[in-house]
Amino acid sequence: MMTQTGRKVRMGIDVGGTYTKCVAMDNETHEIIGKNEVKTTHDAKEGVARGVVQSFENCLRENGISPDDVVFVAHSTTQATNAFIEGDVAQVGVIGVAGGGLEGFLAKRQLTLKDIILDEKTGKKIPICNEYIPKKKLSKKSIQDAITSLKAKNAHVLVASMAFGVDSQDEEKMIYDEATALGLPVTMGSDITKLYGLTRRTRTAAINASILPKMVATANATEESVKNAGVKVPLMIMRGDGGVMEISEMRKRPILTALSGPAASVMGSLMYLRASNAIYFEVGGTTTNIGVIKNGRPGVDYAKIGGHDTYINSLDVRILGCAGGSMVRISDKDVVDVGPRSAHIAGCEYACFTDPEEIVNPKIELVSPKPGDPCDYVVLVLENGKRITFTNTDAANVLGLIDEKYFAHGNAESARKAMQPVADKLGITVEDLATRILEKDYEKVSACINSLAEKYHLDHDAMKLVGCGGGAASLVPYCAKKMGLQYSIPENAEVISSIGVSLAMVRDVIERVIPNPVESDIAALRKEAADACINSGAAPDTVEVHIEIDNQSGKVTAIATGSTEVKTTDLLKECSESEARELAAADFGPDVTDIDLACKTDNFYVFTGKKGDKTPVRIVDKKGFIRVQNSNAKAVCMTAKEYHKAVDEMWEDLAIYKSETILRPDYYLCVGPRVCDYSAVDLDQNKLLMNLDVQGRQPEEKIIVVGDCNDLF
Repeated sequence: MMTQTGRKVRMGIDVGGTYTKCVAMDNETHEIIGKNEVKTTHDAKEGVARGVVQSFENCLRENGISPDDVVFVAHSTTQATNAFIEGDVAQVGVIGVAGGGLEGFLAKRQLTLKDIILDEKTGKKIPICNEYIPKKKLSKKSIQDAITSLKAKNAHVLVASMAFGVDSQDEEKMIYDEATALGLPVTMGSDITKLYGLTRRTRTAAINASILPKMVATANATEESVKNAGVKVPLMIMRGDGGVMEISEMRKRPILTALSGPAASVMGSLMYLRASNAIYFEVGGTTTNIGVIKNGRPGVDYAKIGGHDTYINSLDVRILGCAGGSMVRISDKDVVDVGPRSAHIAGCEYACFTDPEEIVNPKIELVSPKPGDPCDYVVLVLENGKRITFTNTDAANVLGLIDEKYFAHGNAESARKAMQPVADKLGITVEDLATRILEKDYEKVSACINSLAEKYHLDHDAMKLVGCGGGAASLVPYCAKKMGLQYSIPENAEVISSIGVSLAMVRDVIERVIPNPVESDIAALRKEAADACINSGAAPDTVEVHIEIDNQSGKVTAIATGSTEVKTTDLLKECSESEARELAAADFGPDVTDIDLACKTDNFYVFTGKKGDKTPVRIVDKKGFIRVQNSNAKAVCMTAKEYHKAVDEMWEDLAIYKSETILRPDYYLCVGPRVCDYSAVDLDQNKLLMNLDVQGRQPEEKIIVVGDCNDLF
């Protein structure tokens, strides 16, 4: 194919369990230029790296993309997660350091780790051996002696961890330098997290160290292959928290890539679909991943690995054993359950993807797809000897819920013919059987959504379901209707993960315990987070930092995000006020009336409406992205020099006094091109953070202040 020049191209590669998929997108318009997929190369000598390079090179060649035009290339990876599942880890040697006296006695116990069990059933674990050096005896010789001892115990990688190492890294750095000089991979505990909690910090560092050798080898092979293809930009790796980092950073902290597969899908939903408040579904054949997008950011929590708490941020994704290919379990009287086994596990085709003429005289056979499974999974044996089954996808096709444009659309006649014998056995219609099947899924999905909604205080009226993955249409429409929620399934749902990788931002997180932080504390933390983000590959002038304060624990979190280059999306056509109104109206839904433009700046439109006694609000930016969705809020436009007056008034006017507490509003500020949100329970802390965001703006510049009343009514 003739190579096209003069355009900038972003490329994202998602490594899935079955397929590795590459997408090429126009950097300015986000139009998809081309796609390619290959089977994931689990068994290749180079591992999944071979498939990454294959899909990447195929996509370049098939779509006439010159390597010179690639401005961004990143991939997700399952290697870290698989390493923990399979126990493919290195033995770790921990060198602990602490002061003297009682402090040293207690710290030594916390620094001495036992083997980290990854799976109790299989016995897979990270083997650990330990050495301890009192701080006053720390020297080049004592470190070398400790390393020699650990190597004799078969340690292949080291961890340097010191009590209060987050306050001074010098001692850990001494160990790091000696180990590096001897050619041993090493992780510093303070490189992983700046939070206190010695045992948890050391354990997290040990988990990271256990996968260093193989992850670095794979990273080196992938990076070299991409360079050999002629691409000059740095290779980026997807993190489990939804950002990307340069491969050089991944070599230090490979644990950050755990769960990067689900993260890629969430980021695709967030960025490609312009969703700011949504429950995200990735529906595959066997499992469904469900996560949260709130106020334009995904829900994030600390990851658990092998049941162990860590200090690693990852997207808070729930995994359900019901998906597009889930098989049905029955008794003599009813549908017992759906899943977790899927059709491909039982070696069966979906009924709706089978020619209806083949489905002759189907006989029910109840099976155990895997040894130890219940023997009540339905398989249909056809007259020609072929074995098929029906799934959630078949049930949804029977009920006419899947549009022809979706990947999950199949032959409803075939599904009915396969389901008829079971319907007859249960004494119900095929439609009743299909409904009972989807009801079993709905029970699991709704419980998961309600749990996430409670945890993240989601606004039901603003919430939508976003369906991705090949099986999305088999579950999302039914569940959305039952829950009274709007939903969307994008045209490119089956490659949304690759899209998420290609559009991902560089991200870094710095956490500190700072009781009663003052402005200088916050400013220093913002700078540290911004610098870390730049070191991970972000262009300095694109970095933005969001601050969160947890008053109960005293933890302050700085989340920095940025692009790998100056954003070019500003070249996109701006939407007019009337177009923004149409977008807001569609997002409000039919029950909202009296839609009005409440505020306007050079960068944002704020629309309000009426729904009963509530005032729903939508903030729409000039590119048509809905940045904030809220079902009950107040919005005003003020100058930068006076915005605090509106903040003070809302703090009192929107307060609700209850017997045991006072409910206060959360805030959003539209400052220049940014939407900043604040949810501290203390007014002074909110204003501290706001002042840092507003400082440097012109006194007469317009700022939009939105007070969120949703949790108050």
